[in-house]
Amino acid sequence: MRTSTKSALALPALAAALALMAPGAAYAHPGDGGVSDEGVIAPGSEETKQHPGEGGHLPAKQENVRLVGKAPITGAGEGRVADVAAFGNTAYLTVRDPEGCSDAGVAVMDISKPSTPRQIGFIDATEGSFPGEGAQVLDVKTASFTGQVLLFNNELCSAAGKGGASLWDVTNPAAPKVLTAHAGDTTVGANANPGVNNIHSVLGWTDGAKAYAALVDNTEGADVDILDITDPRKPVLVSESDLNDYDVLQEKNTPLGGNSFLHDVEVQRIKGVMTMVASYWDGGWTLLDVDDPAKPVYLDDYDYAEKDPLTGLTTNEGNAHQAEFSPDGKLIVGTDEDFSPFRITLSAGGADFQAAQGSDTPQLDADTGLSGPTVFFGRGCNVDPQPAATSKTQIAVIERGLCSFTQKAQNAEAAGYAGVVLFNSVRLDGCAAIVTPSVEAGIPVASVGRGTAYALFGATYDNAACLAGGPAAARPFTVGTLGAAVSVKAVFDGWGYTRLMKTDGLKEIGAYAIPEALDPKYASGFGDLSVHEVAVDPQREGLAYLSYYSGGLRVVKYGPEGIKEVGAFIDEGGNNFWGVEVHQLPAGKSTGKGKATPAGRQLVLASDRDSGLYIFDYTGKK
Repeated sequence: MRTSTKSALALPALAAALALMAPGAAYAHPGDGGVSDEGVIAPGSEETKQHPGEGGHLPAKQENVRLVGKAPITGAGEGRVADVAAFGNTAYLTVRDPEGCSDAGVAVMDISKPSTPRQIGFIDATEGSFPGEGAQVLDVKTASFTGQVLLFNNELCSAAGKGGASLWDVTNPAAPKVLTAHAGDTTVGANANPGVNNIHSVLGWTDGAKAYAALVDNTEGADVDILDITDPRKPVLVSESDLNDYDVLQEKNTPLGGNSFLHDVEVQRIKGVMTMVASYWDGGWTLLDVDDPAKPVYLDDYDYAEKDPLTGLTTNEGNAHQAEFSPDGKLIVGTDEDFSPFRITLSAGGADFQAAQGSDTPQLDADTGLSGPTVFFGRGCNVDPQPAATSKTQIAVIERGLCSFTQKAQNAEAAGYAGVVLFNSVRLDGCAAIVTPSVEAGIPVASVGRGTAYALFGATYDNAACLAGGPAAARPFTVGTLGAAVSVKAVFDGWGYTRLMKTDGLKEIGAYAIPEALDPKYASGFGDLSVHEVAVDPQREGLAYLSYYSGGLRVVKYGPEGIKEVGAFIDEGGNNFWGVEVHQLPAGKSTGKGKATPAGRQLVLASDRDSGLYIFDYTGKK
């Protein structure tokens, strides 16, 4: 574990931050960070959906969990529902629609009668934008505003979209009012951005008479952006901090450590200090002192061990996705998201490179690989030249850009190639990063970083030059160039799971996965068996709830001895859970006879990506 004597964090420059993403680094967000010219595989998508047929999902299960009520949202469809937040008698579900790029926003649900929740309204997102993770209702009491503020993120699905965080007054949930439509960072490194950087998540907190929000900036992926939202009508950006300046990148002698960027944060007062835990993907988790949000102070960070604690493989992937502190702040429960149960490796000339495989294509697994000589196929779009394969074993190497991954792969298939190796283009989320492509074709598709493709054609790759753009970033090989022979193989390493750490020293003391996530028999055909989010019970020490996509809702006990499952729920026909939230309903009405108003009922809310809201009780031992 590293230590540091540094105090305040330096402002990042984009090129310096992203240049740390080494060739072969795994790209973590399942969705594109900017306006998309092609699909990127998302949880719950066609190739992994768990609902059709008897064998398309895990069997129904119910243990120490009672289903109190559930309700679909208007217009719900496969993969549209995202996160869940709640305040008082109202829940809020973010609704995505990146394919149609319209009708996204937030569904407003009345949960005053938990057995019969119902939708009472909808908050429209800006056309071309859609919310996703990190929706939250903040109870604000400042000199500028008193009431409840709904915060949600804005990602882009068209050039008309706008980024940043949206803040709405939901003090009256039946009549929400916009306070700020798009607040966030308007710079990219030292340069002005014509719009607001799009963000993947937002988290707000209050500290006395002040209120703040942290943004997960897609455009500058390494940044922790903090807004002062004490006046939610006039948010002010008070700091930008690149934690890679503090060397939170995974150690170089451990695997899969090149891609260190922010994905989620949580803030809690611990020993009198407002403390942030930042989930930094391959960089693990980092702790910051945010008593003064304008000057965050680095405290500590966590490194993944080389050996995976559950599989025993020397491929401890990481992917620190989200985390929460225990109520006393002594422990941290963190989720590692991973949608690919196989670790894909591309080998050429005695060197190994990381890769990811396409979605709706013949899948590479322990028994099926792809090998042969390579040919540069260009971009592979309909408007581009497409050299025909001269042998049945040739593999088309294709550059990302302009058209869909499906169009590229199907054109290569029609030209007679045995498979496709996609490589990233020159763009903010490109260069060394690896996307997981959503693609339909009859031949295998692997995705690699730009530097890997350069190696196949004997070209020198400069990641800093790629990120800077311009003539120096142009590829030096042309369509039809013959490249090295490659071999692409897959090793089962399981789906994403949950880790338990001590806050002091960030020492890992336990790990948990559902059994199916570690069984190769469940590598496909049962939906996404990765964990997504954790919600720690604020009342019952040592209890937490996990949204496990098609693995359902899971309840775990955690403590110094480790972490274990104590409850579960999967509905008939399967589930596709994204968000999970522990929520206490308001207290009942006072009797007016001097008796204390009883505490409200505590529930667990979950959002099913394909339908809407689920409401649960944990019925096991407290």
